[in-house]
Amino acid sequence: MLQGLLSNPDRDRPLVRVPFTIFAVATVLLPLMGLLVCLVTSMLYHYEDATYTHCQVSNYLPSISSAISRAPELYIWRSCIGLHSAPRYLVAVAYFNFYRCRFAARLPELLLSGLVLICSVAENTGLVLLTYVASTEAYKVHKYGFIVFIACSLLHMLITCWLWYVIKRQYVSPEEKTSFLWKTRLFLFNVSCCAFAAYFFRRHNKYCEEGVYTLFAFFEYMVVFSNMAFHMTAFWDFGSTQVMVATLPEEKRF
Repeated sequence: MLQGLLSNPDRDRPLVRVPFTIFAVATVLLPLMGLLVCLVTSMLYHYEDATYTHCQVSNYLPSISSAISRAPELYIWRSCIGLHSAPRYLVAVAYFNFYRCRFAARLPELLLSGLVLICSVAENTGLVLLTYVASTEAYKVHKYGFIVFIACSLLHMLITCWLWYVIKRQYVSPEEKTSFLWKTRLFLFNVSCCAFAAYFFRRHNKYCEEGVYTLFAFFEYMVVFSNMAFHMTAFWDFGSTQVMVATLPEEKRF
């Protein structure tokens, strides 16, 4: 399906062909490995600064915003997000084309497909914004980028689960059924972790109890990891697809 999005293999000459499974795994591994490296580096070399809280109570884990706000973590994270953002936009358009074909005769689902595309683009844009504007540089901009990322992420996952529920009521392959089940599980897990993270963040700001910010940081990690896993389900959705870069034949060039 991505082949049709990027080029026509019958008309164009392929330069590069990449199985979508590899494409999907690489796209998710970039922010995953970048985040893990940043967390480990901040705890090894900037532990006191990374775990500092405004009320100076004991904290044992850095928040993600704190872990990516210092060098070299800042540059590692920005590089990984920058490299992964373009493929994410491509996948958003690919999903929209997929839904448009599936729901050509169903207006409500077709409109939801457009909303999913908007949410996916906004989610990725919010992630890029909060990545390139650190909380230590412009807190409000970073904060709004985070809000856009979380809100659009949850809405994107919710609508996606509904669209796949509609698809599941028709004939689906085993891979599509597996994809739907994991999407639903990861969405519910993500919502639960968001709720816990919000609760502990508010409790920390209100009562300044020891270890509460650590719990917030832990559930924040789970929110991000489950979000990455949700996007990884594209592995099943486009398993037989190839991403192809091609050139026009000589007679088509201008």
